[in-house]
Order: sequence, then structure tokens, then C-alpha cells
Amino acid sequence: MPSPVAVATLLKLAHQSHPTSEDGQDLLEYGLLAALIAMVALGAVSALGQAIYNFFWSTIPASI
Repeated sequence: MPSPVAVATLLKLAHQSHPTSEDGQDLLEYGLLAALIAMVALGAVSALGQAIYNFFWSTIPASI
């Protein structure tokens, strides 16, 4: 029968070499959140840029 110290040491080594199922989950969630924020920011900047473009091109003919 193995000693409790040997079993504890083996379990400690097993947990260090094999990540638990939740170790990569946080990184994936942060990656998805960053991608969502980037998509929203890109859409907002694109819409704002188009609005500014249309505003200035509509005022140019009026001033000529």
C-alpha cells in the first residue's frame, strides 16, 4: 500500500502538469469579449466616419 506522502506528492505533481478544465476558460472569455468590443468600436467609428463624410460633402456644394 502506497504511503500517504507518496500519494499526496503524486497528486501535487499531476495537478501541476495537467491544467484543470477551467484554466483556459478565462482566456477564451477575455478573447471573445475583446473581439466583441473591437467589432462594436469598428462599427461605431465606421458609422461616425460616414456621417461626417456625408455632412461635409453635403455642405461643400451649398457653399459654392
